[in-house]
Amino acid sequence: MAVYEHTYKLYAGKLTPEWSRFLIIPRHAFRDVFASKIFMGFFVLCFVSPLVMAILIYLHYNTNALLIMQLNVKDLVSINGEFFRIFLSIQSSLAFLLTVLIGPPLVSRDMSNNALPLYLCRPFSRAEYMIGKMSVLVILLSAITWVPGLLLFVFQAYLEGAGWFAHNIWIAGAMIVAGMAWIVVLSLLSMTLSAWLKWRIAASAGLFAVFMIPSVVGTLVGVMFRTRWGNIINLSAILESINKSLFRSTSNFNVVPDLPVVAAWVALALFCALCVLLLSRRVRAYEVVR
Repeated sequence: MAVYEHTYKLYAGKLTPEWSRFLIIPRHAFRDVFASKIFMGFFVLCFVSPLVMAILIYLHYNTNALLIMQLNVKDLVSINGEFFRIFLSIQSSLAFLLTVLIGPPLVSRDMSNNALPLYLCRPFSRAEYMIGKMSVLVILLSAITWVPGLLLFVFQAYLEGAGWFAHNIWIAGAMIVAGMAWIVVLSLLSMTLSAWLKWRIAASAGLFAVFMIPSVVGTLVGVMFRTRWGNIINLSAILESINKSLFRSTSNFNVVPDLPVVAAWVALALFCALCVLLLSRRVRAYEVVR
């Protein structure tokens, strides 16, 4: 309206709390994400593994089902830390593919369409913008990794009893820490590639390259020089070392021995810090073109 009419007024409605302003980004992002039939089909597929694992847990305590299927309890997999580690490994692989589907466009669309000034000209900081974009992946990936893992843990504890729960409560902690470590790495990496490459196909290819190329190089270095330190650049090996430590696993089918746990955590922290640094340099209200 024209200013000379002097009929405009300040907004007198209820203001959104500052701590929750970043949630406006995932609220609108989920609307676009779930509108894709490809994503919906894959997202539903991600819950097949939790269903299978729940059936395996249930069979341990259902004699009638075992008699019908002519199975022995000893023939079923043991419900222990290794069981939940394998489950999380399966879901982590699906989480990576889910990130490839929805991660690259999160920031690249805003960068390519010069939308960042529209975000940052409002009472909305760069940190809130990045947390809002990251929360899209964190919420979706949590829904298919450690959240169903905890539900399986609770289901097993309900069937086995309070004694099993008290003795194995560390599995729940390992599930949360390992799942969140993987989710944070995927979220930061996809956002960084999305911000710097600006092209969805290139960012998706970059996600595969970051995991595959260092894995090959690290394995070659380890085999040629008979050292495990080649895996210090291999994100998959770093996360696997952390997961085995958290779940107290002794199985090792790798060609190269696992990294020390402390070194793996330090390498993971440095990688996340590098991603945050690159994001902070790229996510700005304006861009100087030379």
